[in-house]
Amino acid sequence: MTDKVKELIQLLHHANVTREEIKEILTKYKRIAVVGLSDNPHRTSYQVAEYMQQAGYEIIPVNPMITESLGQKAYPSLKDVPGKIDIVNVFRRSEDTVEPAKEAVEIGAKVLWLQLGIVNEEAFRIASEAGLKVIMDRCIKVEHALLTGSR
Repeated sequence: MTDKVKELIQLLHHANVTREEIKEILTKYKRIAVVGLSDNPHRTSYQVAEYMQQAGYEIIPVNPMITESLGQKAYPSLKDVPGKIDIVNVFRRSEDTVEPAKEAVEIGAKVLWLQLGIVNEEAFRIASEAGLKVIMDRCIKVEHALLTGSR
């Protein structure tokens, strides 16, 4: 195993919170800004956000390329969203997650959640050093379904 692989495994171990912490996050926080949310129902971001919306969460689309998604106005950046955001759920390539992490800190979000397959050491450090809970390489829909027995 290379040093880089070992480093990533260690990073994932530290970034991913326990099941109990995920349960607490998904129970306590209900306002989710989805960075990279598509308006295309065939895209994973749309399907995951739609599931969370149907589960009772407020979904705020954050994508400068669309005007709305899931019946909600889309905003070009996290800084443009009015009100408090609890969870910043990111559907961007790993290398494009640093800016959303910085914005999550700036707006006072509580959680930075990088979706399944998304890992970024710098984004992790930025958010965690500012006191945010950081979850990487996990799907919020899957985690919610596991905790609630939903599908």
